[in-house]
Amino acid sequence: MSNLVNVPKNGSLANTNSNANFPTLSNWFDDLFNRDLPSVFTSNFNTGMTLPKVNIKETADAFMVEMAVPGLKKSDFHIDLDNQVLSIFTETKAENEDKNANYTRREFGYSSFKRTFNLPESVNDEKINAKYTDGILSLLLPKKEEAKQKPPRTIKIS
Repeated sequence: MSNLVNVPKNGSLANTNSNANFPTLSNWFDDLFNRDLPSVFTSNFNTGMTLPKVNIKETADAFMVEMAVPGLKKSDFHIDLDNQVLSIFTETKAENEDKNANYTRREFGYSSFKRTFNLPESVNDEKINAKYTDGILSLLLPKKEEAKQKPPRTIKIS
């Protein structure tokens, strides 16, 4: 996170009530996952693939994780759970060889990523479900019964 402040040309620092210098939750998560990583680790120069962004939504019954990863097949993904750590990993290799009378051209590419998430204790890890449709990997992480939010109720006074 940067500590730089914009200084006007007159050199004075105006006191404003703007929240522009405060990080948003989204920026905080991006900084947390990408901090101090050289760009060679966060993007692949052969394919332009970057570390995919993730949407996480919590409802009363579950957490929903969506990851935009177009151009892959369902079989390209490996999803593992080990000690409440969910890992999503993919690795793709592509080779293209073109032979003509006077030349041979061969191109190859490689891309991969791995995202890991520490799951809260409230997740029922026996019922995690994943699907890949139209370039979106979706995971449903249902909560344990005791962790689900119960609707408000009125308690009568006796």
